[in-house]
Amino acid sequence: MSPTEHAAAPNSKKRKPKRVARRRASPFVVAVSALTGSAITAVMLTAGDAKTQFSFDTFRNLDLFGEVFEQVHENYVSVPKDKKMIEGAIDGMLSSLDPHSSYLSEDDFKTMQEQTRGSFAGLGIQVSMDNEGPGNGLVRIVSPIDETPAARAGLQPGDLIYEIDGDPVYGLTLNDAITKMKGPRGTSVTIGVIREGDDEPFDVTLVRDIVTVSPVIHRVEREDYGYVRLTSFTEQSNIKMRDAIEEMDKEIPGGMKGLILDVRNNPGGLLDQAVSISDAFLNGGEIVSTKGRRPKDSMRELGTPGDMLNERPIIVLVNGGSASASEIVAGALQDRNRALVLGTKSFGKGSVQTVLPLQNGLNGALRLTTARYYTPSGRSIQAVGVTPDITVRILRPCSDEDKVIPEGEEKSKCDIDREEDLKRREEADLPGALKAESKERVDYNGDPIEIPKSLMTEALECEEGKDCQLEEALDIMVDNTKYKKFMVDASAIKR
Repeated sequence: MSPTEHAAAPNSKKRKPKRVARRRASPFVVAVSALTGSAITAVMLTAGDAKTQFSFDTFRNLDLFGEVFEQVHENYVSVPKDKKMIEGAIDGMLSSLDPHSSYLSEDDFKTMQEQTRGSFAGLGIQVSMDNEGPGNGLVRIVSPIDETPAARAGLQPGDLIYEIDGDPVYGLTLNDAITKMKGPRGTSVTIGVIREGDDEPFDVTLVRDIVTVSPVIHRVEREDYGYVRLTSFTEQSNIKMRDAIEEMDKEIPGGMKGLILDVRNNPGGLLDQAVSISDAFLNGGEIVSTKGRRPKDSMRELGTPGDMLNERPIIVLVNGGSASASEIVAGALQDRNRALVLGTKSFGKGSVQTVLPLQNGLNGALRLTTARYYTPSGRSIQAVGVTPDITVRILRPCSDEDKVIPEGEEKSKCDIDREEDLKRREEADLPGALKAESKERVDYNGDPIEIPKSLMTEALECEEGKDCQLEEALDIMVDNTKYKKFMVDASAIKR
């Protein structure tokens, strides 16, 4: 079964999305990591695959590695563990490529498969390792998963973990840090957290629990409109979303008048689920394409006839925590002029990772970046992100006292806090991230064309506990004339 074959909802009349590839990969089904929010496919290399031709210098360097390994094995102050040294060398090799390529031990590989199925024991956070800057050597929270110990404790995207049960994180690999945070259900772990904007670090004690990732949350808004939040892209996301939409369509007299699709703080997941979810709202045509170094890593994902909403309005909510598979959905619906995108610029992860099991998984697996993905208009989101049609920035409320500029200062505390709020770590900030592809547009005279990034940009001071971006989206959707005008204006943007 290929990575897209388990994506179609059994209660849907639409056929599976079509995949047009130059050459098909060897069939092997596995899953996607919930640790780094990657869009992942999976193949298993077979003996029939072509062998890479190595140069003489490569073999000489491998001899150097063997000599170093032997010297360490023979002369280190204490007897080293050979397996640990080899795994460390593999970790170093892959981390030197980009932030999303990594080695998965046998246990990590099993954990990844559990996460894809949507249920596992843990704290409920996606994390990455900072390799430079102020957070160098520390673990950064990409996003907490809804309704998990981490989310209930108030951990936020961008928080840095510098200590686990009193032991420093600095010096650990990402896998080592994750292992220290894992444990049996009901046991506790205390993590030290550094948060941008806070003067002092703080400790949070979490009780490990079974994390059941509910990929879809839905409800009716303002009596006539559906709201669907996609928290992740697991094996059940497409089916659950379609069920939620059908349920709300029956609940609302006369059916939904429109849909808000919320992928904020969704770090990604299975590529095939992003394709199937996009396909639900598109009447055929291209959804996404991938281009890799080898022909087998380059393909086009095509949708199937039929739009389950029959062209009813859609607004997609995005922010800096929307990554990978989330950006595929937002980019496809935006490029095809099927939905308005509202919020703030997305994370900008435009690469695809392939899981390559080693010895059928007995020796773990490689998670390797093998391709970039492109939206239907041919744009790469890598290190750029999806720019919303309507940018709505949220500002934290400030007291009158905090708005006062102290004598001798240029900014008030409120100004400084709000500037910090607008700073968010992006794919382009990650050490070793793939560079953005530069495609300067010119007119027929060869002069650069100014391309508008958003139709409208506004900053809203939002009370704590209120979702001002959602309210703004609903205000636009309720006013059908306003919505249609935005859609017409958005269609004129050359992306």
